[in-house]
Amino acid sequence: MKKILLFAAAMAASTQLFAIEKITFATEPTYPPFEFIDEQGEYQGFDMDLARAICATAKVECEIKSNDFDSLIPSLRFRKFDAAIAAMDVTEERAKVVDFSDVYVENSAIFVSRSGEFKTVADLAGKRIAVQNGTTHFHYLDDRMKDANIEIVPYKGYQQAYLDLSNQRVDAVFADTLVAREWLEKRGEENFAVVGDAVTDSKYFGTGFAIAVRKGNSELISLLNKALAELKANGEYQKIYNKHLGH
Repeated sequence: MKKILLFAAAMAASTQLFAIEKITFATEPTYPPFEFIDEQGEYQGFDMDLARAICATAKVECEIKSNDFDSLIPSLRFRKFDAAIAAMDVTEERAKVVDFSDVYVENSAIFVSRSGEFKTVADLAGKRIAVQNGTTHFHYLDDRMKDANIEIVPYKGYQQAYLDLSNQRVDAVFADTLVAREWLEKRGEENFAVVGDAVTDSKYFGTGFAIAVRKGNSELISLLNKALAELKANGEYQKIYNKHLGH
């Protein structure tokens, strides 16, 4: 009987060790260089390559799905997918409802406008500021810039926001520094420029980007953190970083 019990315990441990065979990631694929869909309809970007590398390292199957950013956490909690990887800031409010992996990219935020129009953030008082709906950027503007009487213009994604900035429908865009600078490099800094200094308010932008999972899913968190550590140790993480963010 003792041998049978020991065998059963060993089998249970083995089953638990290999319980995760597939990870379904959700993302909002309109946020280059972190996530976007290429001309062939494939998911590309830093987060997408990182997700695939994590799966390869952990030897599990990988699937990526699209989801609106403002419903990523609710959809995650309703088990529509296993994890959300979408340049998501770790904040106290989000950490109350989901668990996060280790941070994989540090972050800040900046205002971008047309060149020569504004020098400081104070100059944006009373102006129209574009931001993605449901993001920490939206909440920062709503909380921290009330006295400036700005008009917050929410967008489903940043592509239309930048287009409206180009066409003078909004006065500035507030976004992640890495993403905004990627856009500036492509559009030419002679036409557009950063307004003021980068914003690093930890209440809204936390300690950086991480992967979100459902509360209590310690097995998946452990898998993700172990894979991230291995990717950093063997140099694969740096290759992915240099490919997408090493400007």
